Amino acid sequence: MRAPTAHALQHMRWLLLLLLMALASFAPRSAAAHELTMAELKMRETSKGQFLWHWGPSSDATPIAEDLTPRWPDGCRAESQSLRCPAAGMVGTLSVDGIGERYSAAMVRITWLDGRSRVYAITAAQPSVQLYGAVDDRRGRGEIVKAYTVLGIEHILGGIDHLLFVVCLLFLVGFNRRLVWTITAFTAAHSLTLIGSSLGWLTLRSGPVEAVIALSIVLMAAEALRRQDTLTRRLPALVAFVFGLMHGLGFAGALKDIGLPENHLPLALLTFNVGVELGQLLTVLAAYALTRPLVRQRWAGALNKPVLYVIGVLAAYWSWLRVAAVAF
Repeated sequence: MRAPTAHALQHMRWLLLLLLMALASFAPRSAAAHELTMAELKMRETSKGQFLWHWGPSSDATPIAEDLTPRWPDGCRAESQSLRCPAAGMVGTLSVDGIGERYSAAMVRITWLDGRSRVYAITAAQPSVQLYGAVDDRRGRGEIVKAYTVLGIEHILGGIDHLLFVVCLLFLVGFNRRLVWTITAFTAAHSLTLIGSSLGWLTLRSGPVEAVIALSIVLMAAEALRRQDTLTRRLPALVAFVFGLMHGLGFAGALKDIGLPENHLPLALLTFNVGVELGQLLTVLAAYALTRPLVRQRWAGALNKPVLYVIGVLAAYWSWLRVAAVAF
């Protein structure tokens, strides 16, 4: 049996990860963009130890209160939309039941009697926060950074279409210096449109955006299968940049569903993007670690083509579903 070429062996470094991703892609939600939602609990201190509270507007018709239940610090008692705390104020542990089901996280915004405002993040990974009253200056920005970085990582790792595009880039380029420039171009492009769309400078309907994202995977899988010296093979960074612009709009759509805190908008936007990049980097590192043992296997090169066909067919299926959703 003829030994596989070095080019084929290099491609096979991605085999194991691709097989796992292809299986995960058949989950029912695979045709749609990965969705994350953020709830916001607003509180205002009206007198010493007394607060008015309410949930911010929901992204759909279902009231947030049907899914989320605040658990107030010890000594605090809620009656309808008011909260009464002891003389020490609202001090202690605050948690929210139901996080991780319909809502990925809850941002708790408290405006104290002296006018100062604090923001706290509650997620499934961090189900409670510690409150220290109006003197608490240790929270706010740190909570925003942590919450939106985690949400960015969750979005890219849960968005199978974005991951498959990155994996197709790995098939096309391989582990070499060009990969650095290709991934950098993709990152720069989707960062530009993510920021522009989130700030309202660029607006496109989500349906066509998601359809183009699926089509971009079809194209990249097809290009990875070809051996001719095409533009994509000569200039993968340019192609990654062009399609990265559209993927950035997809990220922006998810961020719009989550919501951005008005007082910390630039910080939340920046850290969400950082989270996306960290998730992307984790994908590349996982691909290298998981598939490296296969590089010496003689049979490995023969599986490149079937795996790319699986990705291409799956992406084509998504494309038909998304185009049909736009047309009809």
